[in-house]
Amino acid sequence: MPDPRSSSTGLLAAVSAYGLWGLLPVYFIALEPTGPVEIVAWRILLSLVFCLIIIAATRSFPALRPLVVDRRILLLSAVAAALIAVNWHVYVYASVSGLIVEAALGYFINPIVTVALGVVFLRERLRPAQWCAVGLSIIAVIVLAVGYGTVPVLALALAFSFGFYGYVKNRMGPGVSAVGGLTLETAWLVPLAVGQLLVLAGLGALTAGTVGPGHTVALALAGIVTAIPLLLFAAATRRLPLTVVGFVQYLNPILQFLFGVVVMGEAMPLERWVGFSLVWLALIVLSTDAVRARHHSRRRAAPPPVEPV
Repeated sequence: MPDPRSSSTGLLAAVSAYGLWGLLPVYFIALEPTGPVEIVAWRILLSLVFCLIIIAATRSFPALRPLVVDRRILLLSAVAAALIAVNWHVYVYASVSGLIVEAALGYFINPIVTVALGVVFLRERLRPAQWCAVGLSIIAVIVLAVGYGTVPVLALALAFSFGFYGYVKNRMGPGVSAVGGLTLETAWLVPLAVGQLLVLAGLGALTAGTVGPGHTVALALAGIVTAIPLLLFAAATRRLPLTVVGFVQYLNPILQFLFGVVVMGEAMPLERWVGFSLVWLALIVLSTDAVRARHHSRRRAAPPPVEPV
C-alpha cells in the first residue's frame, strides 16, 4: 500500500515544481534590462554555486566522485548540458521577447515529442491512441505554420531540446541524483557562461551591478530559482506514480499560456486557437490512454481470486 503521507508530500512537491517553472517568465521579465544571454550565463554559474553549497552542506562530495570518473556519465552529462543550454537560451529569449504563448506551446507539445522519441530510439510500439495524439500534434503544427506563415520554431526547439534532454537523463540512470546531474551539467557549461559574460562586458552591455541593488539581488537569485524546482521535481518523482507526475506537468504550460494571454496581452487569432485546441485534444487522448494502460497493467498484475473450497 502506498504511504498517504508520502503521496501527499510528493503531490505538493510536484505542484510546487511545475508551478515555479510556469512562473519563470515573470522572473525573467522582472530582470529587465538584462538580456537572455546574460540571464542564462548567470543562471549557469549561480546554479553551479548553489549545487556545490548543497553538496557541501549535505556532505555529498563522496557521492559525486563516482560520477566524475565514469566516462559514460561524463559524456552523457555533456550532451545533456548542450541540450539544456539550448533550452534555457530559447526559453529565456521567448520570455523576454513577448513570445510566452509560443513557449507554452513548446511545453504542451513536449510529452508527445517524448512519446515519438521512444518510438525512434527505444523501438517502442505505440498504441492507436498514441498514434492519434502524435498525428493531431503534427496537424496542429501545420495549422499554426499556415496561419502565421512560418513554422513555430521556438516552440519546436523547446519541445525537442527538452525531450532529448529527458531521454539523455533517462539513459544516465537513477544513480545520478538531481543535484549531482545539475552539478555536472552546469560545470560543463561554465566556459560558455564565462565567455558570454566576457563578450557582454567587452561590448559594454553587462548589466550586473549597474541597474540597482534590487536588480542585483534578483539576478543573484538565478541559481536558487533554477535549482529549487528541479529538487522539488526529484522529490516528487520518488513519491508519486509517473502518471500522476505526467498530469501535473501540464500546470507549467497552462500557467505560461495564461500569463502570456491574460497578463502580457499576447494575440490569440483564430488559427492559434485552432492549433492549441488540437494540441490540447492530443494531450487529452494521450493522458486518457496512459490512465487506461496503467489500469489494465494493474489488473493483469493482480493475483487471481482465491476460489472457495
